[in-house]
Amino acid sequence: MWEKISQIWKVKELRNKILFVLAMLLIFRVAAHIPIPGVNIESLKNLFQSNQILGLLSIFSGGGMENFSLVMMGVAPYITASIIFQLLTMVIPKLEEMQKEGEAGREKINQYQRILTVPLAMMQAFAMIKFLNQSGQGIVDSMGIMQLVTTLIVITAGTMFLMWIGELISEKHIGNGISLLIFAGIVARVPTTVQQTFATFDITKIGGLIIFAVIGLITVAGIVYITEGQRNIPVSYAKRIRGNRTYGGVNTFLPLKINQAGVIPIIFAVSIILFPPMIAQFFVSSSSAMVASVSQWVIDFFQNQLFYAIMYFVMVVAFTYFYTAVIFHPTQISENLQKQGGFIPGIRPGTPTSDFLGYVSNRIILGGALFLGIIAILPNIVQSMTNSTSLVVGGTSLLIVVSVVIETVKQIESQLVMRNYEGF
Repeated sequence: MWEKISQIWKVKELRNKILFVLAMLLIFRVAAHIPIPGVNIESLKNLFQSNQILGLLSIFSGGGMENFSLVMMGVAPYITASIIFQLLTMVIPKLEEMQKEGEAGREKINQYQRILTVPLAMMQAFAMIKFLNQSGQGIVDSMGIMQLVTTLIVITAGTMFLMWIGELISEKHIGNGISLLIFAGIVARVPTTVQQTFATFDITKIGGLIIFAVIGLITVAGIVYITEGQRNIPVSYAKRIRGNRTYGGVNTFLPLKINQAGVIPIIFAVSIILFPPMIAQFFVSSSSAMVASVSQWVIDFFQNQLFYAIMYFVMVVAFTYFYTAVIFHPTQISENLQKQGGFIPGIRPGTPTSDFLGYVSNRIILGGALFLGIIAILPNIVQSMTNSTSLVVGGTSLLIVVSVVIETVKQIESQLVMRNYEGF
């Protein structure tokens, strides 16, 4: 490992790219600690620590939401815009054609995503401010029209700034910029969590610490195993003779990932679960007694840990299948194989090939979907086993951290290989 690190450091271009990425992450962390005036930070942190859904939402903001900082919305609006356009490509033929145009088409779609991010950031910021106002904990002072508009503009500008930083990082090909920003926000919270754990350490909690450590190691190993796991579908290419030369005749494979959806199903599930109680929060102080009681019932119902865990697990599994169907197209893959003269041994080209790919994909996705569901409700499992909220490990956080590390290491190694042919 140290030999690999020394090789990376010796390559000037690669070293400069890594230093640039670290500098961008440092700027992000500085911005995440600049709070917007008029907010009770302590009450805000207590609210986020007492609510698992809000805590999970804070993960995707890079931790800036807990400080009500300039970048409190993080890259969540940009992620939402990306998901919306991925879904729209299924129903709008023009967007689907644009996606097939290659780099130029994808650049146009990216531009549309950036434009959509602006109103989404303003809407989400407005909803969060109103939600904190309705919480009754004195988190946000009453804002006038001008102060509210100014705050919304500042928060939206912070989101666009982070989006720009993320794209600058992605251009260096040292990992995905948006993922690295979320990664930095999660890792930045580790020292504080460790400090709080040792500050309140009691010898009677040693059993919980051991369970926590064992579950953490098993979770990391499982994430690596599932993330790297794939089913290799054998593919053969027919021989073609052109003039005096023979082309094709090679055997390769088509890799199908166990977890093709990544962390997107968890984001979908969080959005759905967060929506009803957030809407109910606006009507809990309604003048109508029936509306107020129904709103309070919805809030209490979604705060029930057993219901929350069951609903969260089911929705993550369902969204895993849904999102995989969005990004994985067996018919298109079958057509491409047929055009290139490729075929799966024992399977006829065309519809039988697409049916076979769909069948295999649905079977291997089951393992990935169940795994994501367990990762999502891991905090509830750990809390019930250790009887401690301070030791709760965020399964989603671990999933993001491990996935980002694996992707970043692979990109760095690929750049290192391009500059070190002697090793072969």
